[in-house]
Amino acid sequence: MNKDKLKLYGMALVACVTLGLAPFPMKPEPHILEKLNMLFSGSLNKPIDIFDLLMHGAPWGFFIYLGIRDLISLVQGKKTEGA
Repeated sequence: MNKDKLKLYGMALVACVTLGLAPFPMKPEPHILEKLNMLFSGSLNKPIDIFDLLMHGAPWGFFIYLGIRDLISLVQGKKTEGA
């Protein structure tokens, strides 16, 4: 893995810890967990709650995207090496 990818993963991880787990201190839980619980229970219907879910979930989505993108390129690279 090159330096640029490590920097990107580092920035994404910092965003996940800061924005993704806000507010601090976690009383009783981070907003992302609260909003996910609301989503799965069917009570996520206010626009501010939907915005909050998107805001606190964006870093996690980006981090997952980076991982999937690199896994796919790794698998495709191994396929071309073996051919």
